[in-house]
Amino acid sequence: MEKKILFRAVIEVLGKPKEHVDASLKGYMQNLKEKKQYQIVKEDYADLKKHEDSDLWMAFVELEVRANQVANIIDFCFDHMPSLIEIIEPEELKLSGLDVSSFLNDLQAKLHSVDMLAKQMKMENQLLNRSLSALLSNYITLLLQKSNLNAEQLTKLTGVSQDILEDFLDRLIDQGKIDMKEGIYFLKEEKPVEAKHGRERKKG
Repeated sequence: MEKKILFRAVIEVLGKPKEHVDASLKGYMQNLKEKKQYQIVKEDYADLKKHEDSDLWMAFVELEVRANQVANIIDFCFDHMPSLIEIIEPEELKLSGLDVSSFLNDLQAKLHSVDMLAKQMKMENQLLNRSLSALLSNYITLLLQKSNLNAEQLTKLTGVSQDILEDFLDRLIDQGKIDMKEGIYFLKEEKPVEAKHGRERKKG
């Protein structure tokens, strides 16, 4: 059966090192060519280039692809996330109510899936942040038990950037765990708990 719809798409890959980005794009295209619902008519690869001021590399390919139906193009968008897509032919496409309903249901399913994934990642990040905060707090406590230190010294010992570490140290001060005087951090001494004595009974 001849594929009726011709569309243009641009697919990008961003990462490092350079060789990995190139191999990833080629592997990606090999996987796409194995899908029977698509017929690759044309593929034009651009030279790899550095992404702005970062150390990441970008590779992209411009494609012309044929498909039998609009649903295939919608699946292409969801599965391959092109940075650009354009219908070349035909100039007009007729969509039935069933086609639109199917698209909207697929869209909702994808959105729910992304939402669930985002919520799961948020919960995992919150748990990880709590664990890391507890670990860092314990480590700082151990360091300050040995000697009083300034922010620069604590940065070198913990490996945490000074700006982030100073914010964390401020929170520890607010929690009453440590204190700071003239740029030097030290453990805050705990006040001794006074023993409470019951009323003495009179002898007699």
